[in-house]
Amino acid sequence: MSILVTGGAGYIGSHMVALLARRGVPVVVIDDLSSGRREAVPKTVPLLVADVADRAQVELFLRAHGVTAIFHFASRIQVGESVVRPRLYYRDNLGAAIALLESALEAGVKEFILSSTAAVYGDPIAVPLVEDHPTNPVNPYGETKLAIEKMLASYARAYELRYAALRYFNAAGADAEGGLGECHDPETHLIPIVLQAALGQRDKVTVFGRDYPTPDGTCVRDYVHVVDLCEAHFAAKDWLDKRGASGAFNLGTGRGYTVLEVIETARRITGKEIRVEYGQRRDGDPPALVAGAARAETDLGWKPTRSSLDQIVTDAWAWHSARAHA
Repeated sequence: MSILVTGGAGYIGSHMVALLARRGVPVVVIDDLSSGRREAVPKTVPLLVADVADRAQVELFLRAHGVTAIFHFASRIQVGESVVRPRLYYRDNLGAAIALLESALEAGVKEFILSSTAAVYGDPIAVPLVEDHPTNPVNPYGETKLAIEKMLASYARAYELRYAALRYFNAAGADAEGGLGECHDPETHLIPIVLQAALGQRDKVTVFGRDYPTPDGTCVRDYVHVVDLCEAHFAAKDWLDKRGASGAFNLGTGRGYTVLEVIETARRITGKEIRVEYGQRRDGDPPALVAGAARAETDLGWKPTRSSLDQIVTDAWAWHSARAHA
């Protein structure tokens, strides 16, 4: 009896593996290591280096380890890339999820927790966004995640599969003590980019747009600590066990910060000067994305405890600075 974490060598997945291992929950990992780091998976955790779409290997692995639930993190995540290379996203997000679910059903797995995204909503009609907001994604990344959510709903009706689709807003932060943090290639997320500038690993931070209808003219985003996200997955698994229900949940704080607020917070915490350059707005960047997360609190009993901006930046800085000087 164990839990499978796909993408368990990646940013959020590795934090999930660490949380489960700390709590004594048997956990196994599938990751093709295309973007994950082998060293992020504890040596005591079984790791299958494979594509989750490889049905023959995956089904054998599920059966061999008695997997009863899947936390599915393996995914392509770059919005801009999804626009110019959509075939990758339909193949590696949607196509791979179809294959993984086939393997899961054949192996008798009945619980599936999806790493989804606020991108399923598209341009917000109202802020904060709640789960019954219309879903109208504006890029292939969001389209593929929404398609997986719809597939899960259909499978739940037909095959007694229980699922939770967890719609992240902006995952951030690190478990520096556990040696885990955020590192993408290329890096597209604001907080690690800002901290790389603080470390001198890049010469500036480009702020895209300064004329939005926000307090300082820059975009507002809702940041949630990666450890809080993992706690939400744990809570969702417990909800599936006890309720036998399925559904979608926003994961955020209900509090947004502008790009300039993030940069100023990083300056204060790191004590470093961070040079800013202003660029044009990017297509598809809404002025504000803030979560309405009451459903997760009410149904899952989940409430973020580490997601103040100061805590997120402090933890991320500890990891980035330690890695830079290792």
